[in-house]
Amino acid sequence: MAEASRVLQTTLIPSFHPQHRSPIFQSLPLISAETQFSAQSPQKWLTDSGLPPQKMALKKVEVGERGLVALKNIRKGEKLLFVPPSLFITADSEWTCGEAGKVLKQNGVPDLPFLATYLISEASSLESSRWSNYISALPRQPYLLLCWTREELDRYLEASQIRQRAIERVTNVVGTYNDLRLRIFSKYPALFPEEVFNIETFKWSFGILFSRLVRLPSLGGKFALVPWADMLNHSCEVDAFLDYDKSSQGVVFSIDVSYEPGEQVFISYGKKSNGELLLSYGFVPREGTNPRDSVELSLSISKSDKCYKEKLEALRKHGLSASQCYPIQVTGWPLELMAYAYLAVSPPSMSGQFEEMAAAASNKSTTKKDLRYSEIEEEALQFILDSCEVCISKYNKFLQASGSMDLDVTSPKQLNRRLFLKQLAVDLSTSERRILFRAQYTLRRRLRDMRRGELRALTIFNGFRKFFK
Repeated sequence: MAEASRVLQTTLIPSFHPQHRSPIFQSLPLISAETQFSAQSPQKWLTDSGLPPQKMALKKVEVGERGLVALKNIRKGEKLLFVPPSLFITADSEWTCGEAGKVLKQNGVPDLPFLATYLISEASSLESSRWSNYISALPRQPYLLLCWTREELDRYLEASQIRQRAIERVTNVVGTYNDLRLRIFSKYPALFPEEVFNIETFKWSFGILFSRLVRLPSLGGKFALVPWADMLNHSCEVDAFLDYDKSSQGVVFSIDVSYEPGEQVFISYGKKSNGELLLSYGFVPREGTNPRDSVELSLSISKSDKCYKEKLEALRKHGLSASQCYPIQVTGWPLELMAYAYLAVSPPSMSGQFEEMAAAASNKSTTKKDLRYSEIEEEALQFILDSCEVCISKYNKFLQASGSMDLDVTSPKQLNRRLFLKQLAVDLSTSERRILFRAQYTLRRRLRDMRRGELRALTIFNGFRKFFK
């Protein structure tokens, strides 16, 4: 369910296999490109399992490698899919190894790690699993950031704030696995052997969940894997989303554009930035095509600030720290960012306003956000501009160095993987830098106009002084 980057070519990027593969991957041979795109086995299984006749077929596509393509004219507003609940994979699905599922439920394992363990268990059950046809069609090596190594994250995403979010996600998954291993797996080794249930397979299963799991609002926000529906790729130009339709008793979506035969049908994965799409789905839209794109700008209060302790205390009261990130879009930045900038540059004489500024800098507070301190506005804007230019210099450094990266790699498989990941990082860095360039231009223009106005006022004032002399 992930659109591939525009640079992905099946001839350039063969199937990548980790150097040390778990038996789960050895027991599940990767489907070749030809088998994937003829895709009769999974589709036949879906039809035999209750999927009604479709107006779309799974085919090779330009955007996403595989996708659902219209077989006939589809009008705007039509509902498609109608995947029945019998094809959902949820926390209530039946386990091939029932005893393993019973142990997890007895230990109160939350839905997400429960489903991750379920996927691994069913994958290891091979043909005896009801889901074997579906699982065999899943990618063995998703390209979302959870599946990048720490070295790859540091090497290719040093300039982007999405790197830190990826590290936090990896840390959370590793922590979840370690908790399950200590509390459950080590106590039931016959049900959860380490050669099957290990950190490698957990990263794989969590990667599948992050990129394919859907939330169904009409079922109380229930999470589910929905085979067939997860073959739909994302487009920034549509707003259609998956949900459960009670009247037809299946997962559907209402298209918001019309499609002709042969055209790929899209849904929206949500109002996400390019960085968020790379984080969870492993692709970056073409530069300038995502109207919801943003870049996280990092701002910090200097420790040399005379009021550092007082400002930090005010920030902490509202759940903030001395360093904060705020999203910037081509169209502007949030009021919270301006409030933080006011706080960062405010002098000791404004200590009475520190609390007000810190509250407005938090997106969790309901206080007034649209603050205006004309006496320090120029300094605040210059502070934001300086922060933008620091970030821009980091992107420039990476993009200039990217051409000479990986020239020492000799392994074809490793080189192909690195070339692909590097191109994803270049695409992301280019799109994020573009937003920062726009912010830089806007800030420079505002500061220029402010300073021209001050100069004009000073000239008039001096003229009056000379006149009265």
